[in-house]
Amino acid sequence: MKQLLLATRNAHKTEEIVAMLEGCFKVADLSSFPDAPEVEETGVTFGENSTLKAVAISKVSKSLVLADDSGLEVDALQGSPGVYSARFAGPDADDPANNQKLLTELTGVPMEQRTARFRCVMVVARSGVVLGEFEGSVEGRILEESRGAGGFGYDPLFVPEGHVQSFAELGPGIKNGLSHRARAMKEVAEWLRLTD
Repeated sequence: MKQLLLATRNAHKTEEIVAMLEGCFKVADLSSFPDAPEVEETGVTFGENSTLKAVAISKVSKSLVLADDSGLEVDALQGSPGVYSARFAGPDADDPANNQKLLTELTGVPMEQRTARFRCVMVVARSGVVLGEFEGSVEGRILEESRGAGGFGYDPLFVPEGHVQSFAELGPGIKNGLSHRARAMKEVAEWLRLTD
């Protein structure tokens, strides 16, 4: 079975990716490698940040490495929070703080103007060399209040196109089939199956 190292310590991301790969790969993340370097995300795009992480981790691992960077782009906020999604409310912000800041920024914005998308860019690297870059996105809108207890990040505020429930209400079975990460991962999985 092929091995894949995820350049993340985010257990939620790891769970999602493992579920999407349906047991086709042996997956580990950086929680298994406590000595792996912390990679500062200094890029201004999701692709740049993914590349920084994939290249750095692949230099200290013999495994094929997959890194992703993803976030929420809100049209009424000129694409913010974007690459700053995880730290929108500050460097030590948690999900509730980020969600509250987003709601505050969108105060008074009517529902028809609350369009947004989740975007994800994944980069695969080995031995410091980028082997592929893959992208996925899902369009939707931002609610005026949080709904649902599932998911993480902005999931309680984001309703994907074609649905009336938030990602946090839809559950992992549906979310993992249509999310930005799922769409990028589908491309990655197909590429992985075709390569040695």
